[in-house]
Amino acid sequence: MHPHPHIVPISNGRHYGKEAFFQPLEYEFRPTVTTEAAAYYLNRKPQTLHIWACKENGPIRPLRIGRNLAWPTAELKRLLGLA
Repeated sequence: MHPHPHIVPISNGRHYGKEAFFQPLEYEFRPTVTTEAAAYYLNRKPQTLHIWACKENGPIRPLRIGRNLAWPTAELKRLLGLA
């Protein structure tokens, strides 16, 4: 059993066999999360979020920090009815 039972391990191809850990969104207090985390919370593939960002037509828009995307946690919570 994981030492923190509220943190969920997931397998993600991007980590090449390593597990990524995402805590429940209600416990997420960082202002933004990665594309992989946002995709996990929205039950979508990261590629879908990249398309939303590129076309600017998704239900949520990321912040662009250089070449990276940062997805606002508050917007994710609002979209999922947690705010």
